[in-house]
Amino acid sequence: MKKNKHLKVCFACSSGGHLAQIKQLFPFSDKYITFLVTEQNETTATMNKTIKTFYLKQQERKNIFIFYKLLLNILKSIYILFKEKPNVIISTGAGATLPLMILGKLFGAKIIFIESFAKINTPTITGKITYVFADQFYIQWPDLKKCYPNALYRGKLY
Repeated sequence: MKKNKHLKVCFACSSGGHLAQIKQLFPFSDKYITFLVTEQNETTATMNKTIKTFYLKQQERKNIFIFYKLLLNILKSIYILFKEKPNVIISTGAGATLPLMILGKLFGAKIIFIESFAKINTPTITGKITYVFADQFYIQWPDLKKCYPNALYRGKLY
């Protein structure tokens, strides 16, 4: 199948369950020019064998180096956005990808956010922030409509 060379899609997520969710969308990567932005750790070390991958530092809110890692991730995100120029950023969260989505929006990319499958009744911090500026916002559980009234429910990724 010939790829649409006019549409570049960035998949952005932290590692773990967020990555497992976004991987469900990888079959669509055959249609577009795609790449992945995720956290660098031992579970993501070989992702670049499957899809072009850029790595961010893993951010943990309770880590004393959070602000250093946040600043580094902002700089890395700017580099990635200038280098790749995505038209669309699709994200399942979490924190490390938030600067990429905010900057991507400022640089003109469309933002599609999919709230975490693990959140059935309550929103994530990343979801609450992204809901304000996302072009499309999806929930995987109907009960989350009370938290995100304009969100779209289209079922679950799994």
